[in-house]
This record gives sequence, C-alpha cells and structure tokens, in this order.
Amino acid sequence: MYKKIIKKLKSYYNPKNIAGMARFGINSKNTLGVPVPILRKMAKEIRKDPAFAKAPAGRHNLALQLWDTKIHEARLLASMIDDYRLVTKSQMDKWVADFDSWDVCDQACMNLFRYTKFAQKKCFEWAKSERDFTRRGGFALMAALAFAKNSMTDKEFIKFFPIIKKYSTDERNFVRKAVNWALRQIGKRNKNLNREALKWALEIKKINNKTAQWIANDAIRELRQKRFD
Repeated sequence: MYKKIIKKLKSYYNPKNIAGMARFGINSKNTLGVPVPILRKMAKEIRKDPAFAKAPAGRHNLALQLWDTKIHEARLLASMIDDYRLVTKSQMDKWVADFDSWDVCDQACMNLFRYTKFAQKKCFEWAKSERDFTRRGGFALMAALAFAKNSMTDKEFIKFFPIIKKYSTDERNFVRKAVNWALRQIGKRNKNLNREALKWALEIKKINNKTAQWIANDAIRELRQKRFD
C-alpha cells in the first residue's frame, strides 16, 4: 500500500501547481503540486480500505512511513489518515520539528493534533519555541482547538490569552499570522470568549509595536462583526 500511494502521488506531479503554491508562501522543496482535494479523496479511500478500516494501527504506521518520506504531499496525507488515539507526545514533537511550510503545520494541527489528549499542553510548549514553524504550530493548534467541537471550557481557552499577548510582537510573517488566527478563532467560539478576546485585543493594541497593533486591529475588526444566535 505504501509504495502504491507514493507512486500515485508522484503521478500527480505538476510544476505549474508548485509555482502557484510558492506564490502563497508554501515551501516548494520536495513538493509535487498535488491539490488538497485530491489528497483528501485519497485519505478517504485509505480509511475505507478493508486493510485499514478496522485497523487503526495499520493506518498509524502508514502515516509514520509517509511522513518520513519528507515529501510535502505525503506529509499532508499522513496528517489526514493517522489515528489521533495512537499519536504520542514524541511523535508530535518530531513532526513539529519537521514543519517547513505553513500549510503542513496548519493541516497537521487541524486534521490530527487538535484531537489528541496532549493538544493543550503542546500549545504552550510550542508557542515558547524560538523556531518559527514550531511557534506557529503552538498558535495554529490554539486556533484548531477553538474551531473544533470539544469539551474545553472557556477558562481553558482564556489561559491562552496571556501567551498570545506575549508573542504578539513576533514580526515573523508566519508567526504573527498564527497569533492573529488564534486570537480571532478563540473569540469566535462563543459570546463570552468574544468579549474576552476583544478585551485582550485592546490590551495588545496598546503595545508600541507595529506587529502587535496589526494583530490587534485585524482581530478587533473581525470580532466586533461576529454575531451569535
């Protein structure tokens, strides 16, 4: 199955798509240019395959194999097929250390990491990292948790705000956008968190820093427009 998947991925090689992805800031190294909808279709087929449908360990091992190829699309696919119940803390740390593109980072957080029992802890750990894509992973994971339907309480989300404020001055493009994303997404979860996010955004706006003020102004604009039923 592994060799068959790699062969199929390589059959979609498209230089024009790679160039287009690069224009959006996606790393073109080890990239085949396979569109995400095709990857999602492949992931669905893998999950339904009789060999994996009732064998999460098999899918998990396949995901690890795909990740280790270093192929951009294979890593995206790995995040789509892995079983979150089998993901370990060491795997999460290994993968985040391999992040070399914002889309791989965000897809791993949205497709897989947000469902693990280690997610909240990793948000804080990764956000403190000096490495750009590891720090992005921390904030992308916060946003992913806020987006997901889960049992997290408002108090748990409110704990993220101080670290969002702390790193709101990080001028690196991939980091500042993730900090902004986390602030906005938490604030869109419900009315209470919307009020809290706005309060913190107004505090961030007071910081004498161009990046912090951009993060704050963009969040304030969106959060004030959000309506709840």
